Amino acid sequence: MPGIEPLQPSRKPTLAPATPPSPTVLRLVLGAELRRMRTQAGITPDVAATCIRCSTAKISRMETGHSPCKERDAADLLALYGVTDPHRTAEFVDLVRKAGERGWWRTYADVLPDWFEPLVGLEEAAASIRTYESHYIPGLLQTPDYAHAVVRSGHAIEPEEITRRRVELRLKRQELLHRIDAPKLWVLLDEAVLMRPTGGARVMSAQLAHLLEMTELPHVIVQVAPFAVTAHTSPGNGITYLRFAMAQLPDVAYVEHLTNATSVNKRESTDEYRWILDSLSAQSPNPVRSRDLLRLALARYS
Repeated sequence: MPGIEPLQPSRKPTLAPATPPSPTVLRLVLGAELRRMRTQAGITPDVAATCIRCSTAKISRMETGHSPCKERDAADLLALYGVTDPHRTAEFVDLVRKAGERGWWRTYADVLPDWFEPLVGLEEAAASIRTYESHYIPGLLQTPDYAHAVVRSGHAIEPEEITRRRVELRLKRQELLHRIDAPKLWVLLDEAVLMRPTGGARVMSAQLAHLLEMTELPHVIVQVAPFAVTAHTSPGNGITYLRFAMAQLPDVAYVEHLTNATSVNKRESTDEYRWILDSLSAQSPNPVRSRDLLRLALARYS
């Protein structure tokens, strides 16, 4: 579509991203390297599991970055895989230690569900974030009042202090959009979101004004997907698609459900989600026309 870069821009591998990788991303990198070394050495998951006295399921979780690896286990696995260079082993184990450190979001552990934590860590290291939302403005672009209304809609009877903490976490996540190396954020917004007066007219008016302001940033793109498009193409659930500057990291698709979420990084699975987002983008008004639609929606609430 004219004026919009492809979803899959060519990678430019770098030795390291401009900001330190999050523990979540380090686990993905280390897991992929463990899988590569095991395969190259001709070692089966069963043998690897026996080596560090665990299940094959744990080996799988470690290699996909879903579970952390202990430093001693990493050293034992590298020895099993034939890595004899002490400097390489020490470097790998040091990265394992860093991958086990707490990200800033862990200070919000009291309001951060286990199923949502991976997304926060991945956002921190993403080079680009694509997201489709059918119910609300994405969290990365919400105003405090709108975020409060969204949180209360799902947690109506919780103490106000807990709601405040949830909103605070959401606003903290938004800081990445104002970094020097901010990721490109490309939002596909279902037209229904603009029609839904979340928080009331005043809150929606301020939210839409903020959304228009954010689209003035060169790395923020918003498209409105009309009913005529989403009636045929909408996936039903929110999708966030992340890709990274580090070439060894696979793309990740994060799919939200009612009370949990699923993240996938296998090529055959991410290809399907990429196709959905591409299809929605191709059928929706371009960003310039979408800004006009946002202005019309803003006028309705003003």
